[in-house]
Amino acid sequence: MFDFDATLPLMAVQFLLLAALLNAIFYKPLTRVIEERSEYIRTNETEARERLAKAENLAKQYEQELAETRREYQATIAAAEAEAQKLAAQTIAEAQKEAQMQREQAQAELEQQKQAAMTTLERQVDALSRQILEKLLGASLVNS
Repeated sequence: MFDFDATLPLMAVQFLLLAALLNAIFYKPLTRVIEERSEYIRTNETEARERLAKAENLAKQYEQELAETRREYQATIAAAEAEAQKLAAQTIAEAQKEAQMQREQAQAELEQQKQAAMTTLERQVDALSRQILEKLLGASLVNS
C-alpha cells in the first residue's frame, strides 16, 4: 500500500514548511485581526455601556431636578395665590371699613341736618305761635 521511501520525509518536511508558511503569512495575521476586532468590539461595548449608564444617571438627575423645579413652581404658585387672597381680603376689609366710615359720616350729617331742621322748625313754630297769639289776643297781651 504505502511505500516508505525518501519521498515520505520530503512530503512531511514540505507539509511542515507549508504549515509554517501558512501560519506566518495567513493564520497569524488573520488571528491578530480577529483578536483586534474582538478587542475593538469589547472596548466599544464597554464604552457603550458606560455611556448608557451615564445617560441613565443624567436622565435620573434631570428627572429629579425637574421634579424639584415643579415642586418649587407649585410652592411659588401657592404662595402667590395665598398672597393674592390675603391682599384681596385686606382690600375688601379696607373698603368695608371705608364704607362704614362714610355711612357713619352720612348718618352724622343727617343727624346734624335733622337737628338743624328741628331747631329751625321750633323757631318757626314759636314765631307762628306768637303771631297766632298776637292775632288772637292782640299784641299788647302777648308781650307782657
